[in-house]
Amino acid sequence: MSSAATWIRDLSLGIRFAVTGGRRGWTRTILTAIGVGLGVSLLLVAASVPHLIQSREDRESARTVTFDNGVKRSERSFLMAATSTLYRGDTIGGTLIRPEGAHAPAPPGLAKLPGPGEMAVSPALAELLDSPEGALLKGRLPYRITATIEDRGLIGPAELRYYAGNDTLSAQTADWRAVSYGDNEGKSEPLNAVLLLVILMTCVALLLPVAVFIATAVRFGGEQRDRRLAALRLVGSDQAMTRRIAAGESLCGALLGLAAGAGFFALIRQLAGSVTVWNVNAFPFDIVPSPALTALIVVAVPASAIGVTLFTLRGVSIEPLGVVRNTAPRRRRLWWRLLLPTAGLALLLPQTGKVGMGDTRIATYQIAGGALLVLIGVTTLLPWLVEAVVGRLRGGPVSWQLAVRRLQLSSGTAARAVSGIVVAAAGAIALQMLFASVQSDFMKPTGMDSARAQLETHASAADGSVAREMIQKYTATKGVSGVIGIIEASVERPGPQRKGESFIPTTSITVADCPSLRELAKLPSCKDGDVFIARTHGGDGPPDDYLAETARAGAQVNLHPPEYTSEGMPKKTEPVLWRIPASARNVDSRTDPMGQKSFGIMATPSTVDVSKLRVPRARAMIQLDPDVPDAAEYARNTAAGIDPLTRVSTLQNFERDSQFSSVRTGLFVGATATMLLIAASLLVSTLEQLRDRKRLLSVLVAFGTRRATLSWSVLWQTAVPIALGLVLAVTGGIGLGLVLLKLVNKQVADWWAFAPITGVGAALILLVTLLSLPPLWRMMRPDGLRTE
Repeated sequence: MSSAATWIRDLSLGIRFAVTGGRRGWTRTILTAIGVGLGVSLLLVAASVPHLIQSREDRESARTVTFDNGVKRSERSFLMAATSTLYRGDTIGGTLIRPEGAHAPAPPGLAKLPGPGEMAVSPALAELLDSPEGALLKGRLPYRITATIEDRGLIGPAELRYYAGNDTLSAQTADWRAVSYGDNEGKSEPLNAVLLLVILMTCVALLLPVAVFIATAVRFGGEQRDRRLAALRLVGSDQAMTRRIAAGESLCGALLGLAAGAGFFALIRQLAGSVTVWNVNAFPFDIVPSPALTALIVVAVPASAIGVTLFTLRGVSIEPLGVVRNTAPRRRRLWWRLLLPTAGLALLLPQTGKVGMGDTRIATYQIAGGALLVLIGVTTLLPWLVEAVVGRLRGGPVSWQLAVRRLQLSSGTAARAVSGIVVAAAGAIALQMLFASVQSDFMKPTGMDSARAQLETHASAADGSVAREMIQKYTATKGVSGVIGIIEASVERPGPQRKGESFIPTTSITVADCPSLRELAKLPSCKDGDVFIARTHGGDGPPDDYLAETARAGAQVNLHPPEYTSEGMPKKTEPVLWRIPASARNVDSRTDPMGQKSFGIMATPSTVDVSKLRVPRARAMIQLDPDVPDAAEYARNTAAGIDPLTRVSTLQNFERDSQFSSVRTGLFVGATATMLLIAASLLVSTLEQLRDRKRLLSVLVAFGTRRATLSWSVLWQTAVPIALGLVLAVTGGIGLGLVLLKLVNKQVADWWAFAPITGVGAALILLVTLLSLPPLWRMMRPDGLRTE
C-alpha cells in the first residue's frame, strides 16, 4: 500500500474512533471542537478586518462632499453646513442642507432631501431621542423626524447621525456648495514607521495566543487517548500506525472545530450590530473574511492538529501494556527552549534605532519573526519552569498536597492550559511598554487651559447688541458658573489710503467686562469706562509700531469699515467714527484659555456703542459648574438655540493623533476579544481535566475527602501554573518591550506596565475557578466509581 493510502487509512480510522468512542469519546471530541471553534471564530473575525475597514471607508467617502469653489448655483446644487455636536460623550454627526434647485440629490441612505424643519435620522439616534436619556437632546434638535437613514448611509449601526432641512442657509453661512456626493480625491496619509511597528506588534500579540490555544485544544483528552492507543498496540498496530491514528482523532476534532468556528463566527456576525466595543460597531455585512485568509485557516487548522499530535507523541513510547509516560518521566531539557528567544533577539537587535517617526517603512518580516520567536520561546519555557518548581514543592495542607502531586504527575497538561495566557500577557506587556513610551510623539499640546474654561463657542451677529444678547444667554444657562464673554470686530484708521501703503491699517476691537478682559490682558486695574491698548510686542500679533497706526490713545478709528466686492474693491459706506479716550493705557496681552492672544483695542461696555460695529463676532469661553450634571449639554443647547451653525468646542490640553487613536482603539477591541477567548479556553481546559479525573475524584470522596478540600485543590492546580506563567510573562514581556524601545530609540516610560496584565490574570483564576465549581461538585459523587 502506498504511503498516501496508508496515511488516509490510518487518519480515517482515527476519525472513526473519535466519533464512535461512546459517551466519553464524544465528550472529548466535543470539547476539542469547542476549543478549536473558539479560536477559529476569532481568526475569521481577524480575517474580516480588511473588508470591515474598507467598507466603512467606502461608505464614509460616498457621503462626503469634496469642497470645490468652482461649483455654481444650478438645478442640482445644494448648500450644506456641518453641525456635529457632542451629547454625554457621544458624537452626533449632523448636516444642514438647503437645495438650490429641484433636482438636488439626496445623500446616500435617503430617498429625498428633508424639507425645512424636517430631519432624517439614523435608527440609533431615533432610539435615543425616543428614550428618557435623550430628553435633553431634543431641545438641541428641534426638527420633525420624517425619514430614517438606511444602512448604506451610515458607518455603523450605532452611529448617531442626522440630516436636517434649513431654508436660512446662504452661500455666506454654508460650509460649501456642491452638486454630488462622493470624495474620490481623498487619500489617506502613509503611516509612519513607529505606528507601523505598533500595528505589527498588535497583530502578533493578539493572534499568537489564538494559535497557541488551538494547538492546546487539539490535545484535550490526551491521557485517555494514550491509554486507548496502548490497546491498539496490544491488537497489533505498530508505533507509526498508532501515532497516525492519534493524529486522525485530533483531525476529527479540528474538522468539527472548523464547523463550530463557522457557527460561532455566524453568531458573532449577527450580534455585531448590537454590540459596541470601545465605540466600534459594524453591520453584519461588513464582517466578511478575506477568501485567501479563510482558505489559509481551513488548511492550517487541520494541518496543525496533525502536526501538533505527532510532535507531542514523539517522546512517548506507546506499548501494548501501557504508556511509558505513566512511569517516571524524563526531565525536560532547557537548552533548546532558550534557542528560540535567542534567535528572536538576533533578528530584532540589528534593527536597533532604525524605526523613526520620519520613516514610512520597517523590516516587517524580520521584526514580526523576531517577536514571534521571543514569544514562542517564552511559551516553551513554561513547561520546564512548572516542572522545575512543582518538583521541589513539599508539605502543606491536604488540598495543597493534592494539587502539587497532580501537577507533579502531569505538569505538561497544566502548562498547556495556561500557555495562551502566558503568550498573551507577555505580548500585552511589551505592547503596553511600547505604547506608553511612544504615545507622547502622537500627542501635541493645544495651548488650551481647560482649568480656566471648559467650552468655547463663537458666532457672527448682525450687530453688537445681538452679540451681547448671545453672551447674556450663556450667562443665564443652567450649569454655567462663569462666562468669559467678548465681542470682537475689526476697525480701521479713517481716511484714504496714504502714499506707500498697500492697504489701510486695521486692528481688532474687543468689548467685554473687566473680569473677561483680565483673561485677555494683564491689567493693573479695571473699571467700567476704561479702555486699553493690548500689545503682543510682535509675538503672536503685529509689531507695536504697526498697531499704533490705529490703536493709540486719542486716535480716531472707523467702527464700520467698508465691505469689499469679489474683485477686492471697497463698497461705498458711511464711516462711523469713534475716538479712543486719551486715558487709554497700554497693557501686555495675555494668553486666553484657548491658547490665543488678543491685541488691539480693549474696551469696557460703557465706552463704545457695540450696535455700531459691523459684523461683530460673539465669543464665549464657558466655565461649567462641576456639581451640575449635564452642564455642558445645557450650554450646547443654548448655543443651538442661538444659531444651529454655532460651533461649540471642548477645551483639551492635548490633542491625540487620529491615526494613533484608531490603532489604539483597534488594540483595545482586539485585546478584549483575546481575553474573552483566553477565559473560555481556561474554562474548557479545566473542565476537560476534571472530566479526566472524574473517577479519581469519586475515589477520594468515597474515602471521606471533604468537598472543600477538593475545591481548594482545583484552585491551587489552576493558580500555581498561572502564577508561574505570569512571572515568566512579566520577565519575557519586559525583555521584549526593552528591545522594541531600542528599535525606536525610546526610554521606558512606565515600569509598571505589567501590573494591569497580572491583575487580569488573577481575575481569570478567580473566574475560571468559580465557573468550574458546579461541575466539580457534580463529579464528586461515589457513583462515579461505576463502570461498564
